[in-house]
Amino acid sequence: MKIFKILLVEDEKQMSMFIEMELTHENYEVDIAYDGREALKKTEKSNYDLIILDIMIPNLNGIEVCRRIRQFSNLPIIMLTAKADIPDKVFGLDAGANDYITKPFAIEELLARIRVYERKNTSKDDKNLLKVKDIVIDDKTHQVRRAGTEIELTKKEYDLLKMLIMNKNIVLTRDQIIEEVWGYDYDGDTNVVDVFIRYLRSKIDTDFDDKLISTVRGVGYVIKES
Repeated sequence: MKIFKILLVEDEKQMSMFIEMELTHENYEVDIAYDGREALKKTEKSNYDLIILDIMIPNLNGIEVCRRIRQFSNLPIIMLTAKADIPDKVFGLDAGANDYITKPFAIEELLARIRVYERKNTSKDDKNLLKVKDIVIDDKTHQVRRAGTEIELTKKEYDLLKMLIMNKNIVLTRDQIIEEVWGYDYDGDTNVVDVFIRYLRSKIDTDFDDKLISTVRGVGYVIKES
Protein backbone atom coordinates (compact mmCIF):
# COMPACT_ATOMS: atom_id res chain seq x y z
CA MET A 1 0.00 0.00 0.00
CA LYS A 2 1.36 3.41 -0.97
CA ILE A 3 2.35 5.72 1.92
CA PHE A 4 0.66 9.12 1.79
CA LYS A 5 3.42 11.76 1.79
CA ILE A 6 2.82 15.19 3.34
CA LEU A 7 4.90 18.37 3.31
CA LEU A 8 4.29 20.44 6.46
CA VAL A 9 5.28 24.10 6.10
CA GLU A 10 5.33 25.64 9.59
CA ASP A 11 7.95 27.89 11.15
CA GLU A 12 6.81 27.44 14.76
CA LYS A 13 9.01 24.56 15.92
CA GLN A 14 6.73 23.31 18.71
CA MET A 15 3.69 23.38 16.46
CA SER A 16 5.50 21.61 13.62
CA MET A 17 6.82 18.92 16.00
CA PHE A 18 3.34 18.34 17.41
CA ILE A 19 1.70 18.04 13.99
CA GLU A 20 4.52 15.83 12.70
CA MET A 21 4.17 13.51 15.70
CA GLU A 22 0.41 13.17 15.22
CA LEU A 23 0.67 12.58 11.46
CA THR A 24 3.48 10.06 11.87
CA HIS A 25 1.37 8.24 14.46
CA GLU A 26 -1.33 7.95 11.77
CA ASN A 27 1.25 6.36 9.42
CA TYR A 28 1.74 9.37 7.17
CA GLU A 29 5.21 10.22 5.87
CA VAL A 30 6.00 13.79 6.89
CA ASP A 31 8.61 16.23 5.61
CA ILE A 32 8.98 19.70 7.15
CA ALA A 33 9.90 23.09 5.69
CA TYR A 34 10.33 26.08 8.00
CA ASP A 35 10.09 28.91 5.47
CA GLY A 36 8.58 29.69 2.09
CA ARG A 37 11.66 29.29 -0.08
CA GLU A 38 12.50 25.94 1.49
CA ALA A 39 8.91 24.83 0.86
CA LEU A 40 9.18 25.71 -2.84
CA LYS A 41 12.48 23.87 -3.25
CA LYS A 42 11.14 20.75 -1.54
CA THR A 43 7.94 20.79 -3.60
CA GLU A 44 9.87 21.07 -6.86
CA LYS A 45 12.19 18.18 -5.97
CA SER A 46 9.87 15.74 -4.18
CA ASN A 47 6.62 13.99 -5.03
CA TYR A 48 4.23 14.90 -2.21
CA ASP A 49 0.56 13.94 -1.99
CA LEU A 50 -0.50 16.96 0.12
CA ILE A 51 0.88 20.22 1.55
CA ILE A 52 -0.11 21.70 4.90
CA LEU A 53 0.90 25.34 4.52
CA ASP A 54 0.96 28.02 7.21
CA ILE A 55 0.36 31.55 5.92
CA MET A 56 2.61 33.40 8.37
CA ILE A 57 6.02 31.99 7.43
CA PRO A 58 9.30 33.82 6.66
CA ASN A 59 11.01 34.15 3.26
CA LEU A 60 7.79 34.24 1.19
CA ASN A 61 4.48 33.99 3.00
CA GLY A 62 2.11 31.09 2.52
CA ILE A 63 -0.10 32.94 0.04
CA GLU A 64 2.84 33.62 -2.28
CA VAL A 65 4.14 30.06 -1.87
CA CYS A 66 0.72 28.74 -2.82
CA ARG A 67 0.58 30.97 -5.90
CA ARG A 68 4.01 29.78 -7.07
CA ILE A 69 3.25 26.11 -6.45
CA ARG A 70 0.12 26.45 -8.55
CA GLN A 71 2.31 27.42 -11.51
CA PHE A 72 3.67 23.86 -11.71
CA SER A 73 1.54 21.60 -9.50
CA ASN A 74 -2.10 20.83 -8.64
CA LEU A 75 -1.39 18.86 -5.47
CA PRO A 76 -3.82 19.56 -2.60
CA ILE A 77 -2.94 22.41 -0.23
CA ILE A 78 -4.48 22.93 3.21
CA MET A 79 -3.66 26.38 4.60
CA LEU A 80 -3.14 27.10 8.30
CA THR A 81 -3.30 30.53 9.90
CA ALA A 82 -3.84 32.21 13.22
CA LYS A 83 -5.92 34.82 11.45
CA ALA A 84 -9.66 34.19 11.27
CA ASP A 85 -10.55 37.19 9.10
CA ILE A 86 -12.57 36.46 5.98
CA PRO A 87 -10.15 38.36 3.65
CA ASP A 88 -7.29 36.03 4.65
CA LYS A 89 -9.39 33.00 3.82
CA VAL A 90 -10.38 34.55 0.49
CA PHE A 91 -6.76 35.39 -0.38
CA GLY A 92 -5.68 31.83 0.45
CA LEU A 93 -8.39 30.22 -1.62
CA ASP A 94 -7.88 32.64 -4.51
CA ALA A 95 -4.17 31.78 -4.46
CA GLY A 96 -5.10 28.15 -5.11
CA ALA A 97 -5.53 26.55 -1.69
CA ASN A 98 -7.98 23.65 -1.53
CA ASP A 99 -8.88 23.98 2.14
CA TYR A 100 -8.40 26.25 5.14
CA ILE A 101 -8.06 25.69 8.91
CA THR A 102 -7.78 28.45 11.49
CA LYS A 103 -5.49 28.10 14.51
CA PRO A 104 -6.05 26.89 17.13
CA PHE A 105 -7.59 23.74 15.72
CA ALA A 106 -8.24 20.22 16.94
CA ILE A 107 -5.83 17.72 15.42
CA GLU A 108 -8.82 15.45 14.72
CA GLU A 109 -10.20 18.08 12.35
CA LEU A 110 -6.92 18.28 10.44
CA LEU A 111 -6.72 14.49 10.23
CA ALA A 112 -10.29 14.30 8.94
CA ARG A 113 -9.53 16.80 6.18
CA ILE A 114 -6.34 14.96 5.24
CA ARG A 115 -8.32 11.71 4.92
CA VAL A 116 -10.60 13.37 2.36
CA TYR A 117 -7.63 13.99 0.06
CA GLU A 118 -6.10 10.61 0.86
CA ARG A 119 -9.30 8.90 -0.35
CA LYS A 120 -9.28 10.99 -3.53
CA ASN A 121 -5.63 10.10 -4.10
CA THR A 122 -6.32 6.39 -3.60
CA SER A 123 -9.29 6.55 -5.96
CA LYS A 124 -7.11 8.26 -8.60
CA ASP A 125 -4.39 5.63 -8.25
CA ASP A 126 -6.92 2.80 -8.57
CA LYS A 127 -7.96 4.13 -11.97
CA ASN A 128 -4.48 3.24 -13.26
CA LEU A 129 -4.79 -0.38 -12.15
CA LEU A 130 -5.96 -3.22 -14.38
CA LYS A 131 -6.71 -6.50 -12.63
CA VAL A 132 -7.67 -10.06 -13.53
CA LYS A 133 -7.53 -12.76 -10.87
CA ASP A 134 -4.18 -12.36 -9.08
CA ILE A 135 -2.42 -10.27 -11.72
CA VAL A 136 -2.32 -6.48 -11.47
CA ILE A 137 -0.78 -3.99 -13.88
CA ASP A 138 -0.27 -0.32 -13.09
CA ASP A 139 -0.68 1.54 -16.36
CA LYS A 140 1.00 4.63 -14.92
CA THR A 141 4.24 2.94 -13.87
CA HIS A 142 3.98 -0.13 -16.17
CA GLN A 143 4.60 -2.29 -13.11
CA VAL A 144 3.23 -5.84 -13.34
CA ARG A 145 2.61 -8.12 -10.37
CA ARG A 146 1.21 -11.61 -10.08
CA ALA A 147 0.32 -12.92 -6.61
CA GLY A 148 2.36 -10.03 -5.22
CA THR A 149 5.50 -10.87 -7.20
CA GLU A 150 6.83 -8.26 -9.63
CA ILE A 151 7.26 -9.48 -13.20
CA GLU A 152 9.58 -7.79 -15.70
CA LEU A 153 8.14 -7.41 -19.20
CA THR A 154 9.38 -5.83 -22.40
CA LYS A 155 7.34 -3.02 -23.97
CA LYS A 156 5.65 -5.35 -26.48
CA GLU A 157 4.96 -7.99 -23.82
CA TYR A 158 3.41 -5.32 -21.60
CA ASP A 159 1.25 -3.95 -24.41
CA LEU A 160 0.11 -7.46 -25.29
CA LEU A 161 -0.81 -8.28 -21.68
CA LYS A 162 -2.60 -4.95 -21.27
CA MET A 163 -4.70 -5.60 -24.38
CA LEU A 164 -5.66 -9.08 -23.19
CA ILE A 165 -6.63 -7.81 -19.73
CA MET A 166 -8.59 -4.84 -21.08
CA ASN A 167 -10.51 -7.28 -23.27
CA LYS A 168 -10.87 -10.02 -20.64
CA ASN A 169 -13.32 -12.79 -21.57
CA ILE A 170 -13.15 -11.70 -25.23
CA VAL A 171 -11.24 -13.86 -27.69
CA LEU A 172 -8.86 -11.65 -29.66
CA THR A 173 -7.73 -12.66 -33.14
CA ARG A 174 -4.12 -12.38 -34.24
CA ASP A 175 -5.09 -9.58 -36.63
CA GLN A 176 -6.73 -7.60 -33.83
CA ILE A 177 -3.64 -8.00 -31.66
CA ILE A 178 -1.32 -7.05 -34.52
CA GLU A 179 -3.26 -3.84 -35.21
CA GLU A 180 -3.33 -2.79 -31.54
CA VAL A 181 0.16 -3.82 -30.40
CA TRP A 182 2.26 -3.61 -33.57
CA GLY A 183 0.24 -0.98 -35.47
CA TYR A 184 -1.82 -0.81 -38.63
CA ASP A 185 1.23 -0.49 -40.86
CA TYR A 186 2.86 -3.73 -39.65
CA ASP A 187 3.46 -5.99 -42.67
CA GLY A 188 5.37 -8.85 -41.06
CA ASP A 189 4.31 -12.39 -40.21
CA THR A 190 1.27 -12.78 -37.91
CA ASN A 191 3.19 -15.62 -36.23
CA VAL A 192 4.90 -12.85 -34.23
CA VAL A 193 1.79 -12.90 -32.01
CA ASP A 194 2.31 -16.59 -31.21
CA VAL A 195 5.96 -15.93 -30.43
CA PHE A 196 5.15 -13.10 -28.00
CA ILE A 197 2.31 -15.06 -26.40
CA ARG A 198 4.91 -17.76 -25.69
CA TYR A 199 7.27 -15.16 -24.21
CA LEU A 200 4.47 -13.75 -22.08
CA ARG A 201 3.34 -17.17 -20.85
CA SER A 202 6.89 -18.01 -19.80
CA LYS A 203 6.83 -15.00 -17.49
CA ILE A 204 3.28 -14.88 -16.09
CA ASP A 205 2.06 -18.50 -16.34
CA THR A 206 4.98 -20.94 -16.10
CA ASP A 207 5.40 -20.75 -12.32
CA PHE A 208 1.67 -20.79 -11.53
CA ASP A 209 -0.88 -23.61 -11.51
CA ASP A 210 -3.68 -21.33 -12.70
CA LYS A 211 -2.81 -20.41 -16.30
CA LEU A 212 -4.13 -17.00 -17.35
CA ILE A 213 -3.74 -17.04 -21.13
CA SER A 214 -5.93 -19.49 -23.04
CA THR A 215 -5.66 -20.43 -26.72
CA VAL A 216 -8.86 -20.72 -28.76
CA ARG A 217 -7.81 -22.87 -31.70
CA GLY A 218 -8.37 -21.29 -35.07
CA VAL A 219 -9.34 -17.95 -33.51
CA GLY A 220 -6.84 -16.39 -31.10
CA TYR A 221 -6.17 -15.78 -27.41
CA VAL A 222 -8.09 -14.76 -24.30
CA ILE A 223 -7.68 -14.10 -20.60
CA LYS A 224 -10.76 -15.22 -18.72
CA GLU A 225 -11.97 -13.67 -15.48
CA SER A 226 -12.94 -17.06 -14.03
